[in-house]
Amino acid sequence: MARQNYLFTSESVSEGHPDKVCDRISDAVVDAYLREMPEARVACETLATTNRIVIAGETRGPSTITNEYLAHLARMAVKDIGYEQDGFHWENCDIAVHLHAQSAHIAQGVDAGGNKDEGAGDQGIMFGYACRETEELMPAPILYSHKILRTLAEARKSGKEPVLGPDAKSQVTVRYENGKPVAATSIVLSTQHLDPSLTSEDVRKIVDPYIKASLPEGWITDETVWHVNPTGAFVIGGPDGDAGLTGRKIIVDTYGGAAPHGGGAFSGKDPTKVDRSAAYAARYLAKNVVAADLADRCTIQLSYAIGVSEPLSVYVDLHGTGRCDEAKLEKALRDVMGLSPRGIREHLKLNNPIYERTAAYGHFGREPEADGGFSWEKVDLVDELRPLAG
Repeated sequence: MARQNYLFTSESVSEGHPDKVCDRISDAVVDAYLREMPEARVACETLATTNRIVIAGETRGPSTITNEYLAHLARMAVKDIGYEQDGFHWENCDIAVHLHAQSAHIAQGVDAGGNKDEGAGDQGIMFGYACRETEELMPAPILYSHKILRTLAEARKSGKEPVLGPDAKSQVTVRYENGKPVAATSIVLSTQHLDPSLTSEDVRKIVDPYIKASLPEGWITDETVWHVNPTGAFVIGGPDGDAGLTGRKIIVDTYGGAAPHGGGAFSGKDPTKVDRSAAYAARYLAKNVVAADLADRCTIQLSYAIGVSEPLSVYVDLHGTGRCDEAKLEKALRDVMGLSPRGIREHLKLNNPIYERTAAYGHFGREPEADGGFSWEKVDLVDELRPLAG
């Protein structure tokens, strides 16, 4: 039986964190290609350091996407994040683009041809998860860690808190009683600030109301331990303070450690890459299972081989909370949704330029959007799955 009373912690990082700057730029490149050619192929990595950005990887798409245009998109991403520092400024940082054609040997395994359907872009395992801890069917610690940073970013960008900088990290420890989240026992926040004279206590006074507004009522008590800018001044932030790379925040991007992770990053990859698309599909299926009241918790694993269209395995774990047979559910999930790369892309409409917005504050637990963004958060399979209960 699962533990019922315990503490669990998850962290988030803001859009101005060095790694998230890189994720944002890489996904801006993906969107640029998909906007021009929905079947484009992109595998893009970004490095950022003091006043320098390097974009590298492999693509297959229209020649209208030039290096100069991609450098412009990177600048616009950095500008929107808010970096205008001496050590990292959107307008004058040096940007180098080193993208080359996709390997023909990879392409031959992925492309459809003859009687062969489109294959997976790589081998690997992907996990999806959902639970009843929050309305979004997400684990509470990661959901509220994200919410704190989004709330602070909105205050910074609106001009309400201009002293705050783009770079920040949060961490929330949640107390569970009888298996349910009930309180925050500790809150950690480190946020860049543009006034060197501010003390940690000064920063605490600024962020306090935003943090309290981000958590459920009653979760912060006199016993909650706070650590706000615990090392002191945090003026030099972003890639000037610490180099960033695409794909280094995979736990932040998913479930905050509350569920397994297959190890593959999302950002910078077009949806033929199952690291991304199959992880979205697994979340979509797990969320629908919980929304259909077949379980209170659901973990789904999918596995693929490069060049092979159908998944090698579909595994479901309902963690002892299920109201249906897991083996039957595994079969049913294959019936309600095609799990080949093509099937996933078509079902979730993933060949659209919807990825730059995913690069910060989590890929899961977000609201589905009218243009197809976060389509994997829909719960439109509930009616098909509910008859499995019993």
